[in-house]
Amino acid sequence: MPRQTRKIKPTRRSVSGVYPFRCETSIPFESTLERDFLIRAEFFVDVLDIIPQPIRVPFTCLNGESYVYTPDFLVYYKLGSRDYCNYPKPLLVEVKPEADWRKHWREWLPKWKAARQYALTQGWNFHIVDESRIRDKVFHNVRFLERYKRMTFVREESEAVISSVRDMGSTPVHYLLARHFMGIYREEGIAHIWSLIATRRLDCDVSHPLNEFTQVWIPHA
Repeated sequence: MPRQTRKIKPTRRSVSGVYPFRCETSIPFESTLERDFLIRAEFFVDVLDIIPQPIRVPFTCLNGESYVYTPDFLVYYKLGSRDYCNYPKPLLVEVKPEADWRKHWREWLPKWKAARQYALTQGWNFHIVDESRIRDKVFHNVRFLERYKRMTFVREESEAVISSVRDMGSTPVHYLLARHFMGIYREEGIAHIWSLIATRRLDCDVSHPLNEFTQVWIPHA
């Protein structure tokens, strides 16, 4: 498995730092866009691991000079219920603001072609992602749920809600509210359900608005 090949140094041009990915590993980032990519990816239970600065790819620039290109991340996914013949391909990622890649795409095309070709030889995919793929509805829902991550609730109540979801297979939030949080407990119930989703004990489609009609289920990965 590839490991980090280039250390990230502080820069005045952008915000750099270290993101505590699932409180298990520390992943360095070189911009707020890279940080937001990590925040978004962390939410998905099928994401197994993310390697920063994973490989060094040689390429020839348009001027004929040789250089080495280091993509930003390599994302590994869990196999889940899929068989090995249909395994989820790791994703080699370059995070780049839209304004930058639109301005420099001709200049950067050789290194991206080299990265794509290298990824193919490894059985990976290669994607360039910008704000439109990172700071989308999913990201804003994930950030909304973050405020509920550290909330604490009665364990037995949490287990009762999870048991109801398990029995139903999939159920809307309003059903759980009606069954477990009637009357004055309704607002607390909404926070409780968001907390269970935020801590990944329940799952939902975060590409849609979060409300009482949101369908929830037990995470599968």
